Amino acid sequence: MPKSATDIMQDIINAAVVDAIVALKDSAKGLPNALLRDLNAVHANTAFTDLPAAVQTAVAASVRDAFGKLRKEGYAIAETQATPRPPRPVGVPVRRPGGRPPTRR
Repeated sequence: MPKSATDIMQDIINAAVVDAIVALKDSAKGLPNALLRDLNAVHANTAFTDLPAAVQTAVAASVRDAFGKLRKEGYAIAETQATPRPPRPVGVPVRRPGGRPPTRR
């Protein structure tokens, strides 16, 4: 039975979180104060480059594994081709929700 995309992504995210925690522990080299310092340094706005090198390596490996797992399960992965939105013709009124034209004052 094929797995749903939700199940696959849950497996991928779980593995990535566990790998990152293990990498944080490894980068602390068994010192509890260093581990606490590294954990306290991670917050919602932490950039990838702010993470310890071991965690950066673990995250990069998790991303590679995630794409491999998605391909193995049969999902297509392709780069997006960003197409700009076509310009709105000049003089055409913008319709509001509900289909009514804007009121003029």
